[in-house]
Amino acid sequence: MTKKAKATWNGFSLKPRKEMPEGLWVRCPGCEHMLYKSAVQKNLDVCPSCNYHFRIGATDRIRYLVDEDTFQPILEEMTSTDPLDFQFRGTTYKDRIRADEQKSGAREAIQIGKAFIKGRGVVLGVMEPNFLMGSMGAVVGEKFCVAVEKAIDESLPLIVVSCSGGARMHEGVVSLGQMAKTSAALARFNDRKGLFISVLADPTTGGVTASFAMLGDVIIAEPKALIAFAGPRTIAETIKVELPEGFQTAEFLLEHGFVDMIVDRKDLRSEIARLIDYTQK
Repeated sequence: MTKKAKATWNGFSLKPRKEMPEGLWVRCPGCEHMLYKSAVQKNLDVCPSCNYHFRIGATDRIRYLVDEDTFQPILEEMTSTDPLDFQFRGTTYKDRIRADEQKSGAREAIQIGKAFIKGRGVVLGVMEPNFLMGSMGAVVGEKFCVAVEKAIDESLPLIVVSCSGGARMHEGVVSLGQMAKTSAALARFNDRKGLFISVLADPTTGGVTASFAMLGDVIIAEPKALIAFAGPRTIAETIKVELPEGFQTAEFLLEHGFVDMIVDRKDLRSEIARLIDYTQK
């Protein structure tokens, strides 16, 4: 039996190149450094070099935010119907829902439930950017309103983390109607003197920004999050002017009074607990 010839270079034998395991490294969009994925995850999916906050799914967000094993989901099996029989370029809305269920492991673009944050009981809603980019359709609107009613019934603070591309075009006017529906639910909550803390992650845009996301008693943004109704390119092309530096970032909105504070992900639990304690004095 012939031995397999070894690769050589200038008379030196070369060892076979080891393949790099997939998923070991991740590139930071902020500083463009290559980082160990495990190091980023241990840092709550925040770059340890430049503090860039990676976009995360609802399950990770809940795990980072609430006390361990305290999240009790509500309506987790609720899924969307197809009220308009929507199709686009040969793909149906139902096909897209099935694909995003498999990709994200979620049934819809928001998870709601009861939980504890540093021992404080809350009703929590967290949007799922990996499911149709966290867009708001009938199910998102319904689950949000159920969360509000649960907070009213049990006299608990309402915490909602938004991460969304806006209203869901696949549901047309049904989706747009959720803007009014969620806002009306928050008006009832406000009449009961409830505390609503709205957390804005990157991105928070469109109909979500134009409704419940900006109606918090306290509005918190993550660093450098894009927060807008229409995107910067759409605005620039419409009004034909050069937009200010950093336009529609969390920092720009803080400077102009649209958000109350910017909080790093690692400090969010403590800040929410502090705000709850402050309002309950």
